[in-house]
Amino acid sequence: MKQSSKNPFKGRQFTAEIIQWAVRWYLQFPISYRDLERMLSDRGIQVDHTTLFRWIQVYAPELDKRIRPHLRMTNGSWRVDETYIRVKGKWVYLYRAVDATGQTIDFLLSSKRDAAAARRFFRKALKQSHTVNPRTITVDKNAAYPIAAKAMKRDGELWRFAKLRQVKVLNNIVEQDHRRIKRLVRPGLGFKSLTSASQTIAGYEAMAMIRKGQVVGVPANDMKAQSDFIAGLFNAAA
Repeated sequence: MKQSSKNPFKGRQFTAEIIQWAVRWYLQFPISYRDLERMLSDRGIQVDHTTLFRWIQVYAPELDKRIRPHLRMTNGSWRVDETYIRVKGKWVYLYRAVDATGQTIDFLLSSKRDAAAARRFFRKALKQSHTVNPRTITVDKNAAYPIAAKAMKRDGELWRFAKLRQVKVLNNIVEQDHRRIKRLVRPGLGFKSLTSASQTIAGYEAMAMIRKGQVVGVPANDMKAQSDFIAGLFNAAA
């Protein structure tokens, strides 16, 4: 596995091992920054919750970026839906897609729920190395999806024979997957900005892809292998 020689933990007061442990636990389990601060204190490590927040803002999106080349290919049956996330006291929209087996395709946080947002999400998903141009896209009754799909077919961004299905019952798999995100978000009592929300959720989704077994050679039920894989991504000891 070829990695950059740059040390992503250079200049930090704490070791890479401590930072990775904190980041992995926060992104996997429904805990607050203050909970994590207490957990570390119990191990004799004094880290302020504001420092933990800064670590997540740096390393969560970086984890998402670094795992992408290592993901297994998803299939061509997309299940797309939006869920709601509170940011600065207002609800915003988290677009998410999984394939027919529940493997994560992609996600996008948007302040609006319209055809332009749907198109941005489809474009983002199609650019990923682990996705294919879909045969079918199953969505809910949101009228924005047919508009976005039609425009993308016209412009050659989406396969012209791709079938858009507005069948809510077929989307149970992605709706069930939303529950994990909701559990992780709840202890934080909402985000303060769209940027911090996007960066944190990127880490939630990246960790979920690892835990689902989407990384080649890293089993879904092997936390040691997952820890070692993340350490390798960041050139650090697990």
